[in-house]
Amino acid sequence: MALTVFALIALIGCELCHGSRLAMQKFGWHFLVTSNWDPVNDEYGALPFIYGTLVSSLIALVIAVPISIATAVYLTELAPLWLRQPLIMFIELLAAVPSVILGLWGIFVMVPWLREYLFPGLQKTLGFLPLFQGPVYGVSLLAGGIIVAIMILPIITSVSREILRSVPGLQREAAYALGATRWEVTRIAVLSYARKGLFGAVILGLGRALGETMAVTMVIGNIPQIVPSLFAPAATQASVIANEFNEATGDMYPSALFEIGLVLLGITVLVNIFAQLTFENVRRSRA
Repeated sequence: MALTVFALIALIGCELCHGSRLAMQKFGWHFLVTSNWDPVNDEYGALPFIYGTLVSSLIALVIAVPISIATAVYLTELAPLWLRQPLIMFIELLAAVPSVILGLWGIFVMVPWLREYLFPGLQKTLGFLPLFQGPVYGVSLLAGGIIVAIMILPIITSVSREILRSVPGLQREAAYALGATRWEVTRIAVLSYARKGLFGAVILGLGRALGETMAVTMVIGNIPQIVPSLFAPAATQASVIANEFNEATGDMYPSALFEIGLVLLGITVLVNIFAQLTFENVRRSRA
């Protein structure tokens, strides 16, 4: 039964390889480094979608990682017992919210607020940077990154909390015995000891961010382009598959979408393998 997990991954990979055979034969490696996406003329390049996936995931990590680790530290080291369990419950509830619900909230609440308040403020203060220039539409690469950050925040927080809880109590007691303050104990004895595990938690969050589909599709704008401004609409690998697969006609069009799915599967599997190897190194170092 355990081997069925590996069999399912292998079958998915084989199906994606079979479906993308025509695109791989016609475009080869150029499919990954070209930006032209023209279904009318059967010209396809995945670079805009790879760019959108990586940049939105990076934005999500920049936002979610500090908040998640700070929350995990507070719940593990600082929060009073009467407050700890309710906070944990709310974090778990956030993880259980379906992505389509977050997408609807993003369209009707988050995007109008970003368009009216946050994006103009960023443009006024950081407008000298290319990242914060150009017209403000609301739906954008930055909006996609923010919605992904909300989705991966409970995952990174929960994993980080378990890692911090597994730090031996002797670490804390030794630091207190040397005269360290509470914050010094947390910073030196706890965070330093758990840094490899926390890095693995971040990588697991990245794996979730790379494959997020519905919420991102609803707020990112879905335009295959590469522009430096974070205010511009963009598209990800998952969003283009969700948007265009039902209307893909002919042979080459669905084959190109299959190849995008194959690339996304490969990236996600590699990221998760890297995270598991990191966790294994942490376990061995503790043993």
